[in-house]
Amino acid sequence: MTPLNGIRVIDLSRVVAGPYCTMTLGDMGANVIKIEQPGSGDESRLFGPPFLGGESPYFLSINRNKRSCTINLKSSDGQQILKRLLRDADVLVENFRPGTMKRLGFDYKTLAEQHPRLVYCSISGFGDTGPDAGRAGYDLIVQGESGLMDITGEAGGPPTRIGTSIADLTTGLMATQGILLGLYARKDTGRGQYVKISMLDAVTSLLTYNSGIYFASGISPTRRGNDHPSVVPYQTFKAMDGWINLGIANDVLWERYCNAVTRPDLKNDPRYSTAPARVTNRDTLVPIIAALTKTKPVQDWIDLLGEVGVPCGRIRSVAEACTNPQLIQRGKIITETHRTAGPIKMIAQPIDLSDTPADTNAPPPLLGEHTEDILREVGYADTDIAHFRALGVV
Repeated sequence: MTPLNGIRVIDLSRVVAGPYCTMTLGDMGANVIKIEQPGSGDESRLFGPPFLGGESPYFLSINRNKRSCTINLKSSDGQQILKRLLRDADVLVENFRPGTMKRLGFDYKTLAEQHPRLVYCSISGFGDTGPDAGRAGYDLIVQGESGLMDITGEAGGPPTRIGTSIADLTTGLMATQGILLGLYARKDTGRGQYVKISMLDAVTSLLTYNSGIYFASGISPTRRGNDHPSVVPYQTFKAMDGWINLGIANDVLWERYCNAVTRPDLKNDPRYSTAPARVTNRDTLVPIIAALTKTKPVQDWIDLLGEVGVPCGRIRSVAEACTNPQLIQRGKIITETHRTAGPIKMIAQPIDLSDTPADTNAPPPLLGEHTEDILREVGYADTDIAHFRALGVV
């Protein structure tokens, strides 16, 4: 049994944030019906190259455990089909621009009156109120607007985008949290509710200590490479044959490090003996550690420091991360068989539940692959479906 067994999700989202949210719900057992435009579908289906069997790896990576049903929501017949699908729905997820769902007649207020138990989740770029309401919210744009890019990159260098769609993915995860909270509250209230999450709100919340520094000091943190404004040494260093990350976040770890590298003078030096002192004197301490790190290869450092419990790690490429024995042994790299792409490898659901584990056994769907089955489930006859196809409704 999965934790969301019996939960029915109508997924009107596309691209990244919404699909990542609904994939997570699908992994946990929800019956996710992905609504797509006939003939074109989710635009991420075209993100590439590369392509596998005509399918985009981008799309494949965030759309497993869903069924695809094509519906033209601009047609009256299509809207009637969606209304029928909503009769037994627990959750609706959409990421159209604010106002689109109201124009279609499927805004929260309307649906809450018809389906009071529905948990309705709207994902937007900048929210539905405020001076930027209605702005298009792509990941790159929001990374910039949130302040995230201004603190990412080398000191003195240009603002830098984080190497994955962190704004989209964070928003998707927070949307999932909101939906689960709505479903949990429904057990007591008997009612669903409106879950709203904007990409800007989600990503700005990640500033955490950076915003804390600004609120406390009036100084805006900016790019400083891989080091940390409040912890030293906590950054990337070059070893003899590669790079390592070193994370010494407290005085206990500092003492262990100094003992491991046989430098008691550093441990006892008042310039470096406490965490605040190390931050104050980073300009003299970091070059010392950098010179030490160059004397051994990466694996030697991992072995030496790992033995005494000092956090450190290698810098892996994406290829190395995807073939990491630690992930493979734990079942976090999985293979699904797709109808046209064949066997495809994917990152598994990271959450492990002891009694109700995730189930990731359904590959991403072809466009409209399950349309007929889904329409039959809600009472449409084959003649109805043929009629809809002839009109371009599905």
